[in-house]
Amino acid sequence: MHEMITDQITVTSDRFVLRPPQASDAGLLNMYAGDRNLARGTRSIPHPLPPGTMENLIVRALGPNRTEDIWIMDGSATGHAEVLGTISLTHMDRAQSEVFYWVAPAFWNVGFATEAVKSLLSANPHHAERYFAEAFQDNPGSARVLTNCGFDYLGDAEAFSVARNAVVPTWTYTLKVPS
Repeated sequence: MHEMITDQITVTSDRFVLRPPQASDAGLLNMYAGDRNLARGTRSIPHPLPPGTMENLIVRALGPNRTEDIWIMDGSATGHAEVLGTISLTHMDRAQSEVFYWVAPAFWNVGFATEAVKSLLSANPHHAERYFAEAFQDNPGSARVLTNCGFDYLGDAEAFSVARNAVVPTWTYTLKVPS
């Protein structure tokens, strides 16, 4: 049984704020998530992106019965784009959460994903004792983000990618939160 999430915190990092999504994010989310390479790096973003996908994501993210928190990486306060990407936590059982993230292609390779993961783990809004994450094996940059954030390699697995319409090999990682 998943516990219901009621409030979602805002997390501040050096270059952006992690905040809940809002309706005005839909345009930039649609533009970025519509990128084929970005979609292929995720489990859940389809390509081509059907109309209304990101609007539905925002509604779901703000819903009272959600089991996942989604944050927007908002760099507007520091002179960056209002939407740099997203990061989310999905509740699992036994005080565990799974981390998912993506950064818009225009902002790849500048450390935003690493900064978002470190900031969110430091805040630990789900009060998790252990985190899990995965990276597709053809995306070593995402795997580097996880190891740079202290995750340990757990093993190989597979996950379905909607954009690829295929099962894709993954590397699975875990991080135990220090007591």
